[in-house]
Amino acid sequence: MKSQRLLQAALRGARPQQNSLISSSGRRLANTTSSNGPRCFSSRPARRSAATSGEASNPPMAFPCLDAIETRSATLQASSRESGPEPSYTTGETLKYHCSEPLLLDWGGVLPQFDIAYETWGEMNADKSNVILLHTGLSASSHAHSTELNPKPGWWEKFIGPGLSLDTDKYHVICTNVIGGCFGSTGPSSVDPADGKNYATRFPILTIGDMVRAQFRLLDALGVDKLYASVGSSMGGMLSLASGVLFPGRIGKLVSISGCARSHPYSIAMRHTQRQVLMMDPNWNRGFYYGQVPPHAGMKLAREIATVTYRSGPEWEQRFGRRRADPSKPPALCPDFLIETYLDYAGEKFCLTYDPNSLLYVSKAMDLFDLGAENQRATEARRAARQGLLRSGVTPPAEGLHCSLTLPDKPYEEQQAAQQAADGDSSSASVPDGPPEDLVRGLANLKDVPALVMGVASDILFPAWQQREVAEALKLAGNKQVVHRELGEEASLFGHDTFLLDLKIIGGNLKAFLG
Repeated sequence: MKSQRLLQAALRGARPQQNSLISSSGRRLANTTSSNGPRCFSSRPARRSAATSGEASNPPMAFPCLDAIETRSATLQASSRESGPEPSYTTGETLKYHCSEPLLLDWGGVLPQFDIAYETWGEMNADKSNVILLHTGLSASSHAHSTELNPKPGWWEKFIGPGLSLDTDKYHVICTNVIGGCFGSTGPSSVDPADGKNYATRFPILTIGDMVRAQFRLLDALGVDKLYASVGSSMGGMLSLASGVLFPGRIGKLVSISGCARSHPYSIAMRHTQRQVLMMDPNWNRGFYYGQVPPHAGMKLAREIATVTYRSGPEWEQRFGRRRADPSKPPALCPDFLIETYLDYAGEKFCLTYDPNSLLYVSKAMDLFDLGAENQRATEARRAARQGLLRSGVTPPAEGLHCSLTLPDKPYEEQQAAQQAADGDSSSASVPDGPPEDLVRGLANLKDVPALVMGVASDILFPAWQQREVAEALKLAGNKQVVHRELGEEASLFGHDTFLLDLKIIGGNLKAFLG
């Protein structure tokens, strides 16, 4: 009671100053405070101030990053009234090979005919024994080096030329744009000859093996029976290994840089995330956006996710640190830190230069990549069954021959072994000592092909242990001509992109191996 009397006395003597308090029941209470006395409470409503008369406490935040996306959509929508908004997806003039013979694909689809865009450097010798096939990464074109048709610098400009890693005084270098791509080779943006419309998502699911078979159709047309070498980095490293597995008698030497012999969960997860943000862009329209506004916002985000995996944390620590783009301005939800502005720039630069559907199909082919013996056996069985039906004149039903892009019927459930390992019981989860036997058997075709395998310790997308796995599996398969090189973090902090930048170690080892 004493405390109640003191409170009442304080209420009588307090000089009011407007404040507010929310009661435990959620009711707003008036709150007055004396400049010299205790805080005072009243259940009577407070007098309305300017802050409660309809005006916000703080001004709304501006979002220039979203304004830019909306402006681009409006611009593309306006241009569609004239010629269609989608870009031409070209990096300049190329040579083109047209194959009129159908190409049966590993998952049952068929391309009745197809084109391959390619470029060449150096002279082919009389017996065509000096040809090097250079494979590209996911989003690269055939333009690895400048040509007379296209003098713009290529993505491996400093690695190709007289006296360089791919010495054009010695070798005839061929680089193709893979099928499924959008830089001149047949892909989802191409016209289906059956009805004259863009394939879009009627394009069949592809594999790395399908891309290689299409490339060797080109080599057949050029009269190249055997390559001096097959060379590739990243996805190109996959293509190079697959070339040797599928056509071992036609490969003289093999180079795989920052690649793998089977895709692993982390890289699959990152590519899945890119596909999801792209497909959830309303403009994607289930892949049928040609002639309309393309899903440029989804493409921008997908590229930003990909860019995170291309470099390393230590490099970004040195390059960007925690610096903000403009410390004089208050923080923003749009790109604010230097690293954010870098990712934003990478997304902006890419979002209209590569076909979104090509990103979906080519990245999925990377996910499906597995040179293990069991996967090869299953693939050959599917191909044989499909070929038998086609030879008999039976057209198999289309169901199941293309990606449904849907969730599985049964939701994910943790496997017992994985759950036990997570709980600390690893007795049932055995970690293989070295590459799995299935992969060793799958690489048996390469036992007589000299191979150079290179990796980079700072690579988080294709970690160096994956290149070690390739090298060890080749050796266990009986290959006694395997050269394995690994760049430590002291040699390169550029992560996965090291193969594009390191002329000294990557380029030097490549030149020495080729001879």
